[in-house]
Amino acid sequence: MQIPCIERNAIGSLKAISAARLALDADGRHLVPLDAAIRSMRDTGADMNTKYKETALGNLAVNYSQY
Repeated sequence: MQIPCIERNAIGSLKAISAARLALDADGRHLVPLDAAIRSMRDTGADMNTKYKETALGNLAVNYSQY
């Protein structure tokens, strides 16, 4: 169990470093306003079929069979 945790922590730290670099290099201006991004995400979620959301009614949830 130790190795997967170490790998997960390493990947998490790389993501954090990348996010920090992006934030520090930015000039504070955004191409897409926050409200527009949130509205777009809401509209996408509303347009998405329910069985593909967190309901376990589609995709691998219905196609997975245990050995």
